Amino acid sequence: FAVVILVAVGIIGFAGWKVYESALTVSDRVDQIDGTQNFRESSPDLVKAGTHQSGPIKYEQNPPVAGKHNGDWQNCMGEVYDAPIASEHAVHSMEHGAVWVVYNPAKLSKEQVDALAAKVRGKEYSLMSPMENLDVAVSVQAWGYQLKTNNPADQRIDDFIKATRKNASVEAGATCSGGITETGTTPRDLQPA
Repeated sequence: FAVVILVAVGIIGFAGWKVYESALTVSDRVDQIDGTQNFRESSPDLVKAGTHQSGPIKYEQNPPVAGKHNGDWQNCMGEVYDAPIASEHAVHSMEHGAVWVVYNPAKLSKEQVDALAAKVRGKEYSLMSPMENLDVAVSVQAWGYQLKTNNPADQRIDDFIKATRKNASVEAGATCSGGITETGTTPRDLQPA
């Protein structure tokens, strides 16, 4: 009888936890990850659905987390780019719900980059690229959220990706396929702004 009661309490507790967890917003989930920046709370004007703008854009954050962006998004179907990409395209990808993992190649070994790439490769609504002027080893961002760390094996990276990938979109149903696949930091203006 005691075993049956313990099993029942366990099942009820687990079900209660799942109900609680499913009610959390993306902001609630991100706020539970130590060290994240929530620009949706601190800079609400920045994270409104961004407008399209041609040419290079100066961003306040490096890497940027939201704002104006190019009319074309960077393909974000789990691509791991081996060279820097235009922030203007990556910001558009984040507006669609992608998580952008950025790393400083001078601060990571090939093995660390490969381990980081495994978190992204083949997973839709995610992309990864190097950025040489990055102030930390790794920065992970989704629309309005950012986590920076010097440890590429930091569990918070996985937690951040799980909390924000697809969930941080401000354009419901937007795709990550069919975007820019070329590297280079100069934005390509394929669509009129």
